[in-house]
Amino acid sequence: MDATKVIIDTVDRFKQRRTAPLVLELDLTEGLTDGSPPADPLSAVLAMRKTSLTDVLAGLKRARKDDRVKALIVKIGGQPLGLAIVQELRQAVIHFRASGKLTVAFAETFGELGGGTVPYYLGSAFERVYLQPSGDVGLTGVAMEQRFLRGALGKLGVEYQIGQRHEYKTAANTFTQDHMTEAHRESMGRITESITEQVVAGIADGRRLEPARVRELIDQGPFIGAEALEAGLVDRLAYRDEVYDEVKEAFGDDTLLLYVGRYAKALSAKKLRHPGEQTVALVRGNGAIRLGRSGRSPLGGGGAMGSDTICAALRAARRDDNVKAVVFRVDSPGGSYTASDAIWREVVLTREAGKPIVISMGDLAASGGYMVSMAADAIVAQPGTLTGSIGVFGGKAVIGGLLEKIGISSETVGEGANSGMLSPTNAFSEAQWARVNAWLDRVYDDFVNKVAEGRGLSRERAHELAKGRVWTGADALEGGLVDELGGLEDALALARKKAGLPVDAPVRVYPKLSPLERLRPPESSEDRTAALARVRLEAWGPIAHLAGELGLPSYGPLMLPGSWTIR
Repeated sequence: MDATKVIIDTVDRFKQRRTAPLVLELDLTEGLTDGSPPADPLSAVLAMRKTSLTDVLAGLKRARKDDRVKALIVKIGGQPLGLAIVQELRQAVIHFRASGKLTVAFAETFGELGGGTVPYYLGSAFERVYLQPSGDVGLTGVAMEQRFLRGALGKLGVEYQIGQRHEYKTAANTFTQDHMTEAHRESMGRITESITEQVVAGIADGRRLEPARVRELIDQGPFIGAEALEAGLVDRLAYRDEVYDEVKEAFGDDTLLLYVGRYAKALSAKKLRHPGEQTVALVRGNGAIRLGRSGRSPLGGGGAMGSDTICAALRAARRDDNVKAVVFRVDSPGGSYTASDAIWREVVLTREAGKPIVISMGDLAASGGYMVSMAADAIVAQPGTLTGSIGVFGGKAVIGGLLEKIGISSETVGEGANSGMLSPTNAFSEAQWARVNAWLDRVYDDFVNKVAEGRGLSRERAHELAKGRVWTGADALEGGLVDELGGLEDALALARKKAGLPVDAPVRVYPKLSPLERLRPPESSEDRTAALARVRLEAWGPIAHLAGELGLPSYGPLMLPGSWTIR
């Protein structure tokens, strides 16, 4: 009798899990991943516990048509997300909400005595916004700050000799100026203005407020919980248990919770792949661009987009008869000119092979990140993507004065008039400085000419849009530097359309290697295992960002200047 009851209960629970209402969850406390899997085994295992943006987007898209799925609850945590990623999530939530399903955002706080504008901007896309009673809404607007080190470096006896093309390529200003130049202020001012316009419009639409009222609220922030409730920024002050109880009561006691990532993976596992099935290849390029293989340091500090890895992936996708289109996801501040140019060439060859290639831009696709994108059939960016920065800078720090102050002397023995020109001890000679400027002119002219060719612009118009200036995706669309505003799902849909594929044609991350293929060495540079990323022991590890701020050796001359994080 007892055994029979156990069997019946087990069958009932199994049946319930297959038929009960589903409420999908997404916990953003630790952020999201939006890149290729880590190369080293330990990081790969740890990354398995972190939700990927791709899974979230695929899960929410499928859930819109799933009658079992009744609602979505998202916990918006303290881990910052880039503006473009937030806009991608907002878009997915808005589509999910339009299908008639409940959407709930819960936050313990939108900024605890800190900036919470972007997290709240995400929350405003939901039908209901709940805030823990002790929480705040740090709606304070958008600001970008630039530090200048010229005065401090001068006192230390350090000088910088840096050339830039052109006035908007402001990376050198950190070291050569003690204030913003007119062009620097103009560029940053327009970026903050454009982002503010996007944030205000999103909050106004989501919270059913007039844009002028949203701007008034921004000027009055930050808000403690009760003030946010009174202003209509949140719907209720409640703890997590109260939020979940309310949602579960709406759909019955048998309601089940399931993370969006698990939901997406379960659906993917059920889908059978057929031999010879026509697919869209998804190639990911994340981090600073450099020669060699992609990878990241196990110590942290972000990943790198290696030209060898990306070129091999694009070649493999191009030569796979089952791949009919390619989406190249780019999230990069730029880096090496030669590495960027090598990737650009593979994009051109893919396009010439008759396979449509579409760029999906993440938070950043600037400088070298724009160079690898500009030859594609189409470029899709979010309104808040930072892109462009078509320019170049180069030079060196001269620390001879600093060494003299602390009692260090140096001598050089060399053959060749310019053998020591890159030494930081002495300044460039007039002839050496002329060589630096010739190199900068060559890189800039090549970059702008390829922009003009790839984007169908005149050389003069491309130069006007270039000059090192950074644009938001919204402004880049107006200037013709991108083709559409949207996210990864939009780029995939566009690629399918250009290739004449069904709207549900499968996507394959490329190259996707089996465990055995990951272990064996590549047979040649044409082998798809040559695209495998590897562990990189970066010199700076977790302080790589700080090192870049201080002007220490970075990844190359096509870099987005400064630190560009919109919170």
